[in-house]
Amino acid sequence: MTVLLDRPIVPSPASALVCRNCGAQFPLGAQHACFECFGPLEIGYDPTALARVTREEIEAGPHSLWRYAGLLPVGQNPATRVDSGTGMTPLIRADRLADELGFTAPVWIKDDSANPTHSFKDRVVSVAITAARELGFERIACASTGNLANSVAAHAARVGMPSIVFIPADLEPAKIIQTAIYGGTLVGVEGSYDDVNRLCSELGETDEFENTGFVNLNVRPYYAEGSKTLGFEVAEQLGWRIPGQYVAPMASGSMLTKIHKGFKELIEAGLVPASSWRVYGAQSAGCAPIATAFADGSADVQPVKPTGIAKSLNIGSPADGPYALDAVRSTGGSMAAVDDDEIRAGVRLLARTTGVFAETAGGVTVAVLRKLVEAGEIDTSIETVVFNTGEGLKTIDAVSEGAVPTAIIQPTLKGMRAAGLL
Repeated sequence: MTVLLDRPIVPSPASALVCRNCGAQFPLGAQHACFECFGPLEIGYDPTALARVTREEIEAGPHSLWRYAGLLPVGQNPATRVDSGTGMTPLIRADRLADELGFTAPVWIKDDSANPTHSFKDRVVSVAITAARELGFERIACASTGNLANSVAAHAARVGMPSIVFIPADLEPAKIIQTAIYGGTLVGVEGSYDDVNRLCSELGETDEFENTGFVNLNVRPYYAEGSKTLGFEVAEQLGWRIPGQYVAPMASGSMLTKIHKGFKELIEAGLVPASSWRVYGAQSAGCAPIATAFADGSADVQPVKPTGIAKSLNIGSPADGPYALDAVRSTGGSMAAVDDDEIRAGVRLLARTTGVFAETAGGVTVAVLRKLVEAGEIDTSIETVVFNTGEGLKTIDAVSEGAVPTAIIQPTLKGMRAAGLL
């Protein structure tokens, strides 16, 4: 049997950095904005290289996102990968949730709370830090609403790479503790995520941060590609086919668009049959610039000041907002936003029907799914995948009210009877 490290190292299928606005191309490197129009860059691939990847090669690979290395821009050499076992998270058939919402087709929960730091951010960070190492950076950094901070600090600790993480100072305590415990530098900033991100953009231009890879700035094109592996896994777990529709939470909008991109690349590579699907986006009413633009029929996403309990989605100026709008509109999907009470109800609904305890972002997604069903904006006869991106223990304060013992009794049968439990 050939072990992983004995397999031949194939070249990266990535061919260039491509501007998402004007289409200009640039050599692969640490660059995130187009020199022609200042638009965002993403990874472009050689179709011939993608077509060489087979299902058999993927299935024989590691039980992690790196089984898809042939479809990613970095990590073809196992020795350079930052691998904590991220990926291959459960795809849970949610029949009780489907019944309660009136679906006649299967509903699935892609539960990324099962990743090492309990959120989907482990995917993007695995790819981003691998890219940073291959590009020669000596330190890793990020601006974060919480989950990314957890993941960057953990992955950096795993490979002995210095890290510096910037977060809003009023972040949920559980996420602050989980980031600090890994021993890197953690900086609380008095302001919103957008203030934090602005500071990081300024720091990235200084000499002191010349050797620092910011996962969501100068390494962003690589970082964003990690989200595609959600789509790759769903297709593989469904027997190499694409579901009819999916619902995903939106902060920057990047994850939603990259799952869409991943499905298209699977078709282009000949790994799944050609098909169509619909994309649905979910936001918190406290920070819903993309959903608002969708409802207004606008192509412009206007920045907002974030509020509300879904702090991991609180990006008031979402970089990928226009592209999320394109993905949803081009597929005939929809978007919606839900308030804090609906989010809490969404968390409880998912937990009660599936046994999955989601953070507030998952509550947003499930609550939006229910809202779309009630409004007749999603087809309940089509197989649906719902993405849960994080663990409920990260945001436990948001749903702690009412989460108490059903009864407190004396340790006797009489106590059980007195409480009406016998």
